[in-house]
Amino acid sequence: MSQLPALTVTMSGLRRIFGDDLWAVVDWCVAAEAAGVSQVVLPDHVVMGDHLDDYPFGTFPYPPDEPWLEPMVTLAAVAGATTNLRLGTGILVAPARPAPLLAKQAATLAVLSKGRFDLGVAEGWQAIELAANRADPRRRAETLDEQIVACRALWSEPGTSITLDGTEYGPLWCEPRPPGGTVPLWFGGGPTARTARRIGTWGVGWLPVAGTPDDQLALGVARIGAAFEACGRDPGSLQVRAGLAAATTDAGALDATATRAAAAKMATDGITAVSVTLGRQVTSVAEATELVGDLGEAWQP
Repeated sequence: MSQLPALTVTMSGLRRIFGDDLWAVVDWCVAAEAAGVSQVVLPDHVVMGDHLDDYPFGTFPYPPDEPWLEPMVTLAAVAGATTNLRLGTGILVAPARPAPLLAKQAATLAVLSKGRFDLGVAEGWQAIELAANRADPRRRAETLDEQIVACRALWSEPGTSITLDGTEYGPLWCEPRPPGGTVPLWFGGGPTARTARRIGTWGVGWLPVAGTPDDQLALGVARIGAAFEACGRDPGSLQVRAGLAAATTDAGALDATATRAAAAKMATDGITAVSVTLGRQVTSVAEATELVGDLGEAWQP
């Protein structure tokens, strides 16, 4: 694969960039579209507890009181302000929401954006966040699987029945349904058999954990590709959006050429989109605007 991965931006670390002017996030997304960014992605926490040492992927980069805009609401505002920019969650803590509500929100956003929405989900990691939303942290994996089966049925089958926690509900209608009867599903997680099964069965793409080493990325691509084949799907259709740290010069300035080269190398390993996380790269709106402007220019053919 030699095509340059799509350029996306993950919108975290909002306080250090936007301060209290969080409406500026929407305006900034409009500027990102104009600069050539393919997609903006919002991470998610409904609530946060103070046990950040529970984070299983190293040191959690933000304090408990960091603002996390609700992704579905925010992306609906962005959808109305943009034309071609793709919208995504990366990731949405799906078990923190009832499955029918998740299906309704995702379908609504898919309709309002005219099919520009990608739903990226995972199990979540903070037990208190799940428990506060009436989700059993011990069943987070099973809950996510149940939710996805239910969402796919509600999106595609009018008058369907769904089973949640052993109880069947139906017949149910969840209208409007998304364009084409589904929402593109992306799954976060490590390069595990469970991740591969989920994506092979239901998904279009993988969202590796930030900082996943190259060898683990390759392992994940291979495992998910095998899962695609087992499900009768083309492994060449797998999409992978991985994090990319923008390269800098010795003086600390962005090196857009080196960043593009690093992205091109990732493409040879099966990465189809790279995402720069704003909160780990810049500290102001001006810096964020300059960053995407320079990267957008470097991504031009």
